[in-house]
Amino acid sequence: MIDFNSIFLIGGLLVALSILASRVSARAGLPLLPLFMGIGMIAGVDGLGLVDFEDYSLAYLVGQLALAMILLDGGLRTRMNTFRVGLRPALSLATLGVFLTSGITGLFAMWVFDLSLLQGLLVGAIVGSTDAAAVFSMLSGQGVHLNERVGATLEIESGTNDPMAIFLTLILSQTLTGGVSGFEETLLMFIEQFAIGALAGIGSGWLLGRLLRWLDLAPGLYSLLAAALGFSVFAITNILGGSGFLAIYLAGVMIGNIRGKHLEFILPVHDGLAWLSQIGLFLTLGLLVTPSEMIDYAWSSVAVAVVLIFVARPLSVVLGLKPFFGFRWRELAFISWVGLRGAVPIVLAIFPVIAGVQNAALYFNVAFFVVLISLMLQGTTLTHMARWLKVEVPADTSPSRRRLLGILPQDDYEMFVYEVDSRRVEDTPLRMLRFPSGAVVSAIFRDHMMLHPSGSTRLQQGDVACVIARTGDLPAINRLFNGDAELKRERDFFGAFALSGDAGMGDVADAYGLTLSRWEREEALGAFIARRVGGYPVVGDDVDWHGIHWVVQEVDGNRVIRVGIRLHG
Repeated sequence: MIDFNSIFLIGGLLVALSILASRVSARAGLPLLPLFMGIGMIAGVDGLGLVDFEDYSLAYLVGQLALAMILLDGGLRTRMNTFRVGLRPALSLATLGVFLTSGITGLFAMWVFDLSLLQGLLVGAIVGSTDAAAVFSMLSGQGVHLNERVGATLEIESGTNDPMAIFLTLILSQTLTGGVSGFEETLLMFIEQFAIGALAGIGSGWLLGRLLRWLDLAPGLYSLLAAALGFSVFAITNILGGSGFLAIYLAGVMIGNIRGKHLEFILPVHDGLAWLSQIGLFLTLGLLVTPSEMIDYAWSSVAVAVVLIFVARPLSVVLGLKPFFGFRWRELAFISWVGLRGAVPIVLAIFPVIAGVQNAALYFNVAFFVVLISLMLQGTTLTHMARWLKVEVPADTSPSRRRLLGILPQDDYEMFVYEVDSRRVEDTPLRMLRFPSGAVVSAIFRDHMMLHPSGSTRLQQGDVACVIARTGDLPAINRLFNGDAELKRERDFFGAFALSGDAGMGDVADAYGLTLSRWEREEALGAFIARRVGGYPVVGDDVDWHGIHWVVQEVDGNRVIRVGIRLHG
């Protein structure tokens, strides 16, 4: 008879230990995922022997469910405006990039392990996708904010590159076992996977988002319904022959961009579910690994990881992005370095075991080594690389808390909470501060007492101000409450002076003694800078021109609103 109490006890302790250990890992700057995996290995057969787990089918099921939950949560948090600069390069990396990375790595694996061409390519396909989403929590936790072009590309890539790696792994595994008949069948499967996945995800997400906004449920039920419907989309898409992973990610994107009170209840719960999925997945994979059996694959696997990190990924990024998009070399270098391998390769490595591919243990052990080396080498250096390669921008001031009021069905008002730490607003009457039209300070908390503000009320350092406004007012309110430290960082980054993007280039040239052609003098400054960066400007774009750094400070779509001026030095 199964001892359920032992299962609950060991499972509960492992999850609790992982969560507690994550705090130590975050403070030390270490990646969390190998920590979770290490705890599973310690509890496994070569560790303390608490759990003897060898069920690959169950591990594959856990992996599928966990990855689906992680992608759904990632989609919910992806803002549609990131697609402006990130969609096309991310799709290039998610298709051409994965194909090139898999091919280059596979050819090397074929040589180093003395495999056939298909077997080598299967190794490459298994480790071909990145897990860039896993690094964002560490970057944000250490105060690193990437510029929008880099951040959006990595964010969208992490949600869309898994289907390509899964497709390549399935095709190669089935070919090795005689399950695929020819090129036509492979091409048809490719089209079905991506077309059905994209249509199912976008269509169902649009419908589900409006359904969730329309329904009036108990707060705790919104997140359960969103998860249940998301898994249903995942399963139905798989049944239809499409990519369930692509569908559930796109469904999450559509749901998350339909503003309503439902998101206030869904996002916090799904954040916990995504963390639970990552912990459970890596604990399971750690339990599945037998370290004593991995020794034979160690040095060759290290060589594969080195080629993947330093050759295959950089080449695929350069070939997939540089000819088509306006990325700078330092941005390409950082995107190459953020090609972390995470849960997906190890889950994919289980498939050859289930499919009965010859020498299946090799794929699993190589994938495990590659993931571990990638997380430990790249994951511990991401913050330093972001700062060294200058792809970060100063963090915007943001409310410490925000919540929709749930009064209007669309374009609802929100409550934004700020702590006053700027001398620019200190001791200034509220009526003298330039709040957006329609925004109002509803309450001020001072010394644990609530004040009812009027136009003559003066803010003080340490006050907590509650502002009611709409989402569109948020940038202006953030600038108003911008703290002194943030203001200094902004001036160091953007420069002490700024010009409007509508300023005429002729006037700018006359003021700064610059030489321009006649048609350049007729341009606006914002249009001139946007053209110099490839037509898709983002905050932080730096144009070194005539001995001056012209730094994009504010954008609206593809239009540059403000340009900072920073002198060399």
